[in-house]
Amino acid sequence: MSIKVGIIGAAGYTGGELIRLLLQHPDVNISFLHSRSNAGKMVHSIHQDLVGETDLRFTDDSSQLKTGAIDVLFLCLGHGESRKFLEENKIADPIKIIDLANDFRLTAHSVIGNRQFVYGLPELNREKIKTAANIANPGCFATAVQLGLLPLAKAGLLTDVYTTGITGSTGAGQSLAATSHFSWRANNIQAYKILTHQHLGEIGESLQQLQPTTDASVYFVPWRGDFTRGIFVSSTLHCENSLEELYQLFEEFYKDHPFTTVSREAIFLKQVVNTNKAVILLEKAGEKLVVHSAIDNLVKGASGQAVQNMNLIFGLAETAGLKLKANYF
Repeated sequence: MSIKVGIIGAAGYTGGELIRLLLQHPDVNISFLHSRSNAGKMVHSIHQDLVGETDLRFTDDSSQLKTGAIDVLFLCLGHGESRKFLEENKIADPIKIIDLANDFRLTAHSVIGNRQFVYGLPELNREKIKTAANIANPGCFATAVQLGLLPLAKAGLLTDVYTTGITGSTGAGQSLAATSHFSWRANNIQAYKILTHQHLGEIGESLQQLQPTTDASVYFVPWRGDFTRGIFVSSTLHCENSLEELYQLFEEFYKDHPFTTVSREAIFLKQVVNTNKAVILLEKAGEKLVVHSAIDNLVKGASGQAVQNMNLIFGLAETAGLKLKANYF
């Protein structure tokens, strides 16, 4: 099988990661890489890590969308831009769409025209994804938080959750802002969007999908970190089950999911950076449970998970093109 791929918004961080992954995918042929501001430029002139990897150029020609000349379209646009793009452009019905923004993640916003988007967290919706034509890729923080809580929700053990998480500077996107400059980030951290982060809605919907009767809330404090890639989340809640019972619960939940590993030793970001892996650790003190989870925000939190969803849609091995080793040293 050769899957013909197009990417809209190919010049940003998630677009660059997606290109890097798809160039190595055994079943993919990249048909076009769309960027209005970089049309005509060599891809490796913008994504300089791809020098020697590809001779592709960016284009502002999206005519293949009307003719159905591609099989799947990835939208790597800013939040709010995906819906606008689909409203303004005719996309041939047979083309699958995987959106990496937040436009279609919530149930109330999951339909546009004749397209219904499925929430693309494989550890939650793998069977739905396999038959879907349109995928709303989860948010990066949402992925890390949910993977730490889904087994508890399935077992009906969720109570109010107090979550903190720290992310690298690439999570803010490529556009310059005061808090993305090296001189600001270096030797510095900051809490932001306290208790109001945009990923809380999708987290809540996913948890209620597994524990419909819950009235538990997730109180989330995100942090900007002094590093480029990765997310580390710690979620605290009341739980009377023993640590061994909880480990068995988590190991059973994730036993058939190739990218999520439950560890019984301390976890850290270098285990997951540059990979599509998520690692989870449980700790208890009395009746308080802490669930730690770590992912790469650009891979499992974005582009890698998008490729994972593509693999599921087209009946490929879930791990195709995603067997990546962490940069430990």
